[in-house]
Amino acid sequence: MLEAREISVPLIGGHKSLAQVTSDVCSAMDRRPTLWWWLAFSIALLALGVGIAATSYQVATGIGTWGLNRTVGWAFDITNFVFWIGIGHAGTLISAILFLLRQRWRTSVNRSAEAMTIFAVICAGIFPLIHMGRPWLAFWMFPYPNYRGPLWVNFRSPLVWDFFAISTYFTISLVFWYIGLIPDCATIRDRSRGWRRKVFGILSLGWDGSYRTWLRYETVYLLLAGLATPLVISVHTIVSWDFATSIIPGWHATIFPPYFVAGAIFSGMAMVLTLMILVRKTMNLQDYITHRHVDVMCKMVLFTSGIVSLSYFTEFFTALYSNNPYEQFTFINRAFGPLGWSYWIMTSCNVLVPQFLWFKAVRRNLVVVFLISILVNVGMWFERFVIIVTSLHRDFLPSSWSTYSPTTIEIATLVGSFGLFFTLFLLFCRILPVIAIGEVKGVLEE
Repeated sequence: MLEAREISVPLIGGHKSLAQVTSDVCSAMDRRPTLWWWLAFSIALLALGVGIAATSYQVATGIGTWGLNRTVGWAFDITNFVFWIGIGHAGTLISAILFLLRQRWRTSVNRSAEAMTIFAVICAGIFPLIHMGRPWLAFWMFPYPNYRGPLWVNFRSPLVWDFFAISTYFTISLVFWYIGLIPDCATIRDRSRGWRRKVFGILSLGWDGSYRTWLRYETVYLLLAGLATPLVISVHTIVSWDFATSIIPGWHATIFPPYFVAGAIFSGMAMVLTLMILVRKTMNLQDYITHRHVDVMCKMVLFTSGIVSLSYFTEFFTALYSNNPYEQFTFINRAFGPLGWSYWIMTSCNVLVPQFLWFKAVRRNLVVVFLISILVNVGMWFERFVIIVTSLHRDFLPSSWSTYSPTTIEIATLVGSFGLFFTLFLLFCRILPVIAIGEVKGVLEE
């Protein structure tokens, strides 16, 4: 009875007609931006400006502007890289995997989640480029014929792994996102005039809405969904190999691939919740992003939180059971060493805070859910910081132990990455439909 009652709740509220769906979604692009949009855009643009200034300075000066030392060679930059790659995983999960599983609730959030994936991968790609020290030579990672002698890509380098992971993930995500946009671009084309009609006429690729066109579109979309699905596992698995293939205690663990994938989905779903609650309120889309959507995403956050919590426990158990003094010291140092405060922030935000989502009253309170989603991403950023920095600052030789603290440039670069992400997302909300019009019409209440 409870299951039947839950299924009977409509995904789209307000008893919308097909024409109302088109009007509601397109009106967000047609009318002038709200004061809240301008406020958010101004803050994001300011943060982006800070990031551009910091990045320009460190590229001109060198990565000596960071707080790195001989012991801690990876810190904020790789932490930010892994964090943003993880954020991008929820888009592929919602769009591809849930599409293959025929989960109808995804239709209201998949477009924004796909856009979030692209913007997050762009933010992630910045940090390996800066870490190279000479980003203008990034093309050396392409395996192309050259005239500089027997120069070839070192496929044993984690930097090359990250390059191929980012480029492949970005290409497939961008194509998958654009293919899903084509029917909606045709809808906007038919509603527009002047230059806007010409632009969306090009983007719609001659869409005519015929049965043959829809059949080919659905076939291509299904094939791309099947192609994109393995990327959810493969991309963050490759990122985890950056650490797992080393011999450093705290990194050399076979649990890292599933641990990183679950953590990526965990942080990505939390970011989707953050963005969807903001879009729901600021763009007046309460009938399309309903409490049912929020409830399902909260349950997915709770589920992946359980996997991440189990991974934390497994790491400690493996270190203690191995009787390896180096592994044991690394994990004890994580919790009670000089940087132990970061470990307890990570544990509190990723293990304890999501437990409130067991209660339906909490999942129905959007303010509380919004705060929980932000705390989860704070915890997931600190998880990457704990894995990277606390495993490095106390290595095998006590004589080489060193501490680490980020410089102003590193903090400004992190702020700038968030500015870039939210600037791109806010522009996306103004230029393109944040709700997949064609897919939402397919789940309307009959």
